[in-house]
Amino acid sequence: MEGIVVIKCGGSTVDELSPDFFHSIAAMKKKGKHPIIVHGGGPAINNMLVQMQIKPEFVDGLRKTTADVLEAAELVLSGKVNKKIVSAFQPTQATAIGISGIDGDLIKASPINLETLGYVGKVEEINVRFLQQLIQNEFIPVIAPIAADINEGKLNINADVAAAAVARAIDAEELIFVTDVDGVLVKGQLAETLAVTEVNALVENGTIYGGMIPKVRAAADSLTGKLEKVTIANGNGKNTHEDGTLKGTTIIKKKAITS
Repeated sequence: MEGIVVIKCGGSTVDELSPDFFHSIAAMKKKGKHPIIVHGGGPAINNMLVQMQIKPEFVDGLRKTTADVLEAAELVLSGKVNKKIVSAFQPTQATAIGISGIDGDLIKASPINLETLGYVGKVEEINVRFLQQLIQNEFIPVIAPIAADINEGKLNINADVAAAAVARAIDAEELIFVTDVDGVLVKGQLAETLAVTEVNALVENGTIYGGMIPKVRAAADSLTGKLEKVTIANGNGKNTHEDGTLKGTTIIKKKAITS
């Protein structure tokens, strides 16, 4: 299936996504693209844990997930955050459907390290046929990253990891990391296309700094298999191409052509 675009919405950006963002995704669908959204929900999970009087704990950037934390994560991700995103599509005339990795055995995973991380998983398998069926029926899948354990039970999956796994499995043409900035700025101007080698150089010379560094590195690391480009874009939906796709900084494998 051609024209699949996987869009990862970080938990910190979900509350900031504008109506323009959802209209841009709907426009993308209308022009023949097939968007799939994978979302996080870190801040909302943290708020729930505060109410439950459970202190959040992270190991190498991954949330340590006890049984209580997993219950909270599923409640927040599959319930509150997922349905908020689905509801936001109602004014656009596009039809979104909210699911988690458990539905239809969409995401199967295995524990990374039960002792160190608890119920945190690495993706083992994506049910591509299920996603294709949803797309063929004109749905925009909105995926919460709670997975089915290949042994039994459920596992929490990092949303970046889940989005990359979905993109690779379904042969997406593009993966978009939605954030709260327009992309990479070089000499005050938005760099629309950068090769991985250029990204590395810009990090080294300090042009890319601070919170943008992990974003570009995650994007570059996702460029495996048939996935040829990853875009970092602002969730405000104001910067779009003519086909409705979000405009930001696109990172590609090969050397970008510069004038």
